[in-house]
Amino acid sequence: MDDVEGCKKIMAEKSSNIFSLSGKVVLVTGGAGLLGQVFCKALAIAGANVAVVDIDYQAAKLTAGTIAKESGCKVSGFGCDVASPESVLKMVSEVISDLGRIDVLVNNAASKSSNLDDFFKPFEEYSLQTWREVMAVNVDGLFLVAQAVGKQMKLQGGGSIIQTSSIYGVVAPDQRIYEGSEYNGRPINTPAVYSTSKAAVNGLTSYLSTYWADSGIRVNSLTPGGIASGQNKTFDDKYSNRVPLGRMGQASELVGALIYLASDASSYVTGQNLIVDGGLSAW
Repeated sequence: MDDVEGCKKIMAEKSSNIFSLSGKVVLVTGGAGLLGQVFCKALAIAGANVAVVDIDYQAAKLTAGTIAKESGCKVSGFGCDVASPESVLKMVSEVISDLGRIDVLVNNAASKSSNLDDFFKPFEEYSLQTWREVMAVNVDGLFLVAQAVGKQMKLQGGGSIIQTSSIYGVVAPDQRIYEGSEYNGRPINTPAVYSTSKAAVNGLTSYLSTYWADSGIRVNSLTPGGIASGQNKTFDDKYSNRVPLGRMGQASELVGALIYLASDASSYVTGQNLIVDGGLSAW
């Protein structure tokens, strides 16, 4: 075998394995949610053992059981209120006890508060209570989970942390698209608390990527654009007209970026915000 053929063989072997998550343990917060379920299934299909973590323990167990049957990997459900330090520490301990380690964290949990009427109120009428309720999950929870899992990753010698942001943590929402727009029959908007909390995701990602670099922990953000999930046609049309690719995204279209950031394919990538938005942020 000459050098060229040998090189081709080596590259073929590496390219076939570089995206594999076989043998890795991945923890996903918000794992029973809209994106979380898609993420957990994709990670298991890629070979990972998955910890499905959600504030709704029964939903986490159900999601885990379904994915385990489909993938053949070990998938376990755990309950956790990410806004509670005690709950986070208990959950991380349980995951390690059950799955042995944590190689990848998908820091994905987010909240729209306990009252959607309050969540969607205009900025001028927004209550501090609702603001703090959302921030407690979207920012405090992000911090608490990253802190607890990052500590474990340091003991293990490294890992990958992927934090779910939003296009509205990068650019401002176009308020014009919300006139006549609904989600599951409810008038919607993007409140300032959501944009602010998602911008904080990117700030924490940048900070932790350098803070933990010498510990072998990579930290990146994954930023979805608008994902079709029950919006009415008015919203779909108005949003799609703002996107170069001319449509909203599907949750499944985030999977490639997720697997890339979780796997060895991104071994030299840290401190980045991978935006999957159909080109919205390009203009």
